[in-house]
Amino acid sequence: MLNVGKIEEGFVLDHIEAGKSLSIYHHLQLDKLDCTVAIIKNARSNKMGKKDILKVECDIDTLDLDVLAFIDHNITVNVIKDGEIVDKKVLVLPKEIKNIIKCKNPRCITSIEQELPHIFVLADEKKEIYRCKYCEEKASESTYAW
Repeated sequence: MLNVGKIEEGFVLDHIEAGKSLSIYHHLQLDKLDCTVAIIKNARSNKMGKKDILKVECDIDTLDLDVLAFIDHNITVNVIKDGEIVDKKVLVLPKEIKNIIKCKNPRCITSIEQELPHIFVLADEKKEIYRCKYCEEKASESTYAW
């Protein structure tokens, strides 16, 4: 069994859907930080069967919780201090997201005004549906900036 040591200061993203950790790594821009990151893929999980885990040795404030919540609000965020879990952050779907999804509607103002931010608002929390703030186009997997 693989054993990855504990971290002293930072955060652990647990219960990531198997295979999604690398995508999360890039979308949280962890590659741009000067800190240690451990990516554990396909770890055994009683709850999920298989899961991914990210261990990051840097301040939790560097983490954009809205981006993370949009990607998967079921991820567990454990804050680590002195090698122990001191806090668990609960992720909730953000009411508004900026430049995470790109509007694909060719008639949307964002197609013409290139400098405008792509803003989507949470239209249906139960169904997790986001719509463009400008044209109300429904977001889909194909509209995601990644």
